[in-house]
Amino acid sequence: MNIVFMGTPAFAVPCLERLLADGHDVPAVFCQPDKPQGRKMRLTPPPVKQAALAYGLPVLQPDKLRGNQEMLDLLRALAPELIVVVAYGKILPQELLDIPKYGCINVHASLLPKYRGAAPIQWAVLNGETETGVTTMQMDAGIDTGDMLLQAKTPIPEDMTAGELHDVLSVLGAEVLSDTINQLRQGKLVPMKQDDTQATCAPILSKALSPLDFTKPAHVLHNQVRGLHPWPGATMEFEGRPLKIHSARVAEQGGSPLRIPCGDGKFLELLIVQAEGKKTMPAEEFLRGLRRN
Repeated sequence: MNIVFMGTPAFAVPCLERLLADGHDVPAVFCQPDKPQGRKMRLTPPPVKQAALAYGLPVLQPDKLRGNQEMLDLLRALAPELIVVVAYGKILPQELLDIPKYGCINVHASLLPKYRGAAPIQWAVLNGETETGVTTMQMDAGIDTGDMLLQAKTPIPEDMTAGELHDVLSVLGAEVLSDTINQLRQGKLVPMKQDDTQATCAPILSKALSPLDFTKPAHVLHNQVRGLHPWPGATMEFEGRPLKIHSARVAEQGGSPLRIPCGDGKFLELLIVQAEGKKTMPAEEFLRGLRRN
């Protein structure tokens, strides 16, 4: 099929690569504009752009799509049979959705209608879910509200971080996308309406979510550490110093400065931490450093 791809972050790369591996023609790849990154704020291309250029694909990075007649005319000239959207980061206007013969298919990292929004992976972990998955859907003008096409589930182990789950779902998403397009070509897809009464939201993350509140139960804080890793990270003050917590676990008993009492009588044991301006290290090594100073 002739498929235009729209995506930006690393999560979307396996889907683009799977389209190419399956033999589809990708005449153009759309992604967000390059952005400054790192301490030196160097202008950096997003992962999808890097992958697309490595495969010799044309890349387009419009600042906006709504009201962008030039981009709409270009898309019509490309005459895609389908547009695939994976974490692109822009809302597509209806006039764009109407261009392809088969419309636009989105790969979303949750079991819709749960966790509509920008951060479904992180919120599944933050909320202590034991299962999540990937949904392909026929896009409409809403935010993750379109008819569902295919789903695949995967467990969330109790110590898995959002970053680790991201990598699992990105690969699973490529598999589900491939199956979706195969069934589309065979006329086997049966779209299913979402039950809006079961919908939940997964809003964008911010550093306001980072501070740990030790009046809460230990398992809630454990999920917070997992769900905010690698960004923005869970934080606390430890002996008067700000500390980022990269890894922790629930402990039944105290007996160590690294086991912090929580609201339910259990403890959060710090495992991997990072002091301000320092490298990431085992919590015991950090504690020894404090004792020497």
